[in-house]
Amino acid sequence: MLTSCTPEDVAAPRHSAHEADELHTGLQAPAAWISPKYLYDALGSKLFEAICELPEYYPTRTEASIFERYGAEIARSAGTGATLIDLGAGNCAKAAALFPLLQPAQYVAIDISTDFVHDALARLRQRFPQIAMEALGMDFSSSFELPPQVNAGRRLFFYPGSSIGNFTPDEAQGFLTRLRAQCGNDGGVLIGIDLAKDAATLDAAYDDALGVTSAFNLNLLRHVNRLIDADFDIKGWQHRGAYNAAMGRIEMHLEARSAQTVHWRGGERRFEAGERIHTENSYKYQQADAIGLLERSGFEATHVWTDPQSWFAVIHAQAIAS
Repeated sequence: MLTSCTPEDVAAPRHSAHEADELHTGLQAPAAWISPKYLYDALGSKLFEAICELPEYYPTRTEASIFERYGAEIARSAGTGATLIDLGAGNCAKAAALFPLLQPAQYVAIDISTDFVHDALARLRQRFPQIAMEALGMDFSSSFELPPQVNAGRRLFFYPGSSIGNFTPDEAQGFLTRLRAQCGNDGGVLIGIDLAKDAATLDAAYDDALGVTSAFNLNLLRHVNRLIDADFDIKGWQHRGAYNAAMGRIEMHLEARSAQTVHWRGGERRFEAGERIHTENSYKYQQADAIGLLERSGFEATHVWTDPQSWFAVIHAQAIAS
């Protein structure tokens, strides 16, 4: 993410019937929802980069401190020379920081924001010409099958940032089970998981004082406007993000400031003042529950590393031989 992208790079279609159907279904649901994957168009990806620099947003720096402190141990556990498959790669910076330790034979950057990940990989190729690289524009949230240009040898899936928290626990198990099927018997996953902590810390992380998370969430409506010719008025909505203790998750919503009717290709909906669209969950795990999730999905949690406060965990889990 070194020369410009090659013809073998795979790009996802920009507008698909599946996207339109999914968005229509969510907007017409009794409690409206939009999948968090639509947060990540090119602008959304850049806004998320900015979020990662905020003082309130602890996950990025806490996870980075674990990799910095335990990088050599992580490399010994995960091994070198694998095909490193970066899920939700974004700007590829987290994976690139591990290249000197993991020495991947091939690096595969996967992200739903196709243009963003292709641009990132083009820059990365210039820094690491010795590593074969592929950029894949892909929505891996509901189905997952790697194309033939991804090496079939030992595969290490890299899923940092606690993105697994965007899935419900049942969805997370299904997703990880699909990863296990693509691992072979000698592959594994290196995953970041946000751990349960006090509500005040969580609330601040997802509703920052500067308003970057608000802009990130509201940009989703601009993306939806482009995808299905909707007419959301961004000024008519506001960001809401808070910890739901009963569910063990952060919830992000967009709340209508006033009554309004929104139209899109093939549908419309009346939103009353205060009515919300659910845009993201971020589940927070107890360490034992995170390990159990991996084990139920066909992995064995080989090693776990945490920060001194136990706010975050990085886990290397080996695929259990079938």
